[in-house]
Amino acid sequence: MATFVDRVVLHAQAGDGGHGCVSIHREKFKPLGGPDGGNGGHGGSVALVVDPGVHTLLDFHFRPRVKAENGKGGAGSNRDGANGADLQLRVPDGTVVLTPDGEVIADLVGEGTTVVIANGGRGGRGNAALANSKRKAPGFAELGEPGEMLDAVLELKSVADVGLIGFPSAGKSSLISVLSAARPKIADYPFTTLVPNLGVVRVDDHTFTIADVPGLIPGAATGKGLGLQFLRHIERTAVLLHVIDTATIEPGRDPLADIDAIEAELAAYGGLEDRPRLVALNKVDVPDGRDLAEIVRPDLEARGFRVFEVSAATREGLRELTYALAEQVDRHRRTAPPPERTRIVIRPKAVDDAGFTIDRDADGVYVVRGRPERWVRQTNFDNDEAVGYLADRLARLGVEDALAKAGAEPGAPVRIGTHEFDWQPTLYAGEEYVPSGRGTDRRLEDAATRLSAAERKAARQARRQRFEDQAEAPAGVAGEASSDPDDEG
Repeated sequence: MATFVDRVVLHAQAGDGGHGCVSIHREKFKPLGGPDGGNGGHGGSVALVVDPGVHTLLDFHFRPRVKAENGKGGAGSNRDGANGADLQLRVPDGTVVLTPDGEVIADLVGEGTTVVIANGGRGGRGNAALANSKRKAPGFAELGEPGEMLDAVLELKSVADVGLIGFPSAGKSSLISVLSAARPKIADYPFTTLVPNLGVVRVDDHTFTIADVPGLIPGAATGKGLGLQFLRHIERTAVLLHVIDTATIEPGRDPLADIDAIEAELAAYGGLEDRPRLVALNKVDVPDGRDLAEIVRPDLEARGFRVFEVSAATREGLRELTYALAEQVDRHRRTAPPPERTRIVIRPKAVDDAGFTIDRDADGVYVVRGRPERWVRQTNFDNDEAVGYLADRLARLGVEDALAKAGAEPGAPVRIGTHEFDWQPTLYAGEEYVPSGRGTDRRLEDAATRLSAAERKAARQARRQRFEDQAEAPAGVAGEASSDPDDEG
């Protein structure tokens, strides 16, 4: 059974941040000890690191779900929680990281290349860090922020200098076995090779890698056979070598037709037009094969190909072919631009960046994005003092004024992150507000005017249903519905 895996879907989960601690220092003969709750530790991140000792994505095939360590919670006596350990996953050289939609996140080439695909959550601040001149003993702490989640598609594109292409049973595996120390499976039936094979070739002081692509047949670029699955492995090659079977007895097959068919598939796949091509007319140890090679060689040379008559069985012509491949690889390396060093990207904050944006969605809900989303994730909504503190922060940031400028009226639905609530601008009492007690906020004590969570949820569902009914109803029906006294305002 083949154990080569070159495409997997990885479900990465970064560690959650630890919760901050609510604690008041209590010691004999020390009244008013003050808050001493420590901060929570940050969650660990998930990163991919190129390791030259790894050659397949097999580990992620069997374990597609990975999770970094969570941060530890804070404790009393100003003890901060420990940070969660980062999780570094070793991947082969040439791994491409994509989103499920096909967008490239990173192209990992070169030993040690690293990319973080999921950032750990921030640890919540303890009440000692939240204390100020007016809120001397906060009765709340911030929650740890959840770690990021990402479903990443990992695709391996072999980093080889020479790519062997040709029909099944053309002798690619035999050729790579005599040119290098690779030992692929060799048999006398089509599709013997089910995975790409990679070998290292040494010629004098030159060393290059060579890989074969199994299953190239007409229609491979559209998914027929195995070609589409493995064509990605020749995207990084510097030279392409056509391996042609001159001793085939299949009807309708000849070297020129084989090359035309393979070139058509490469053109359909795209991106390989600039690669130099060489042709190896294989199996010339067979008398009929040698005769056919001598017949088609002038035609191939007339097309601009460098042609070599070789035999993997007797090793005839392999020395000349190997030197020609080394020459092409060396020319590519000399003309290729030097690899750029990793750049440090500095993204300064824009002068007019308020830290948030406000949009209105199709349901009429005002959606706030940006820094307030993290604040909401770290707020304990079971603690009135924490909710009041969040309202103060939003007002100081300018969210209240921006909502009013956007047309929001008291009671308008507002969504920040995963939480949706009815906007009440009168909640903010300004800088002069003095907390009434730990864990409470007198601005939220009027339960008669506050809707319960179930009531707010029912109101959201009714509001969305009205929007859906108005969108689906004909113009006349919508006009009649708008006159319903229940829908006024």
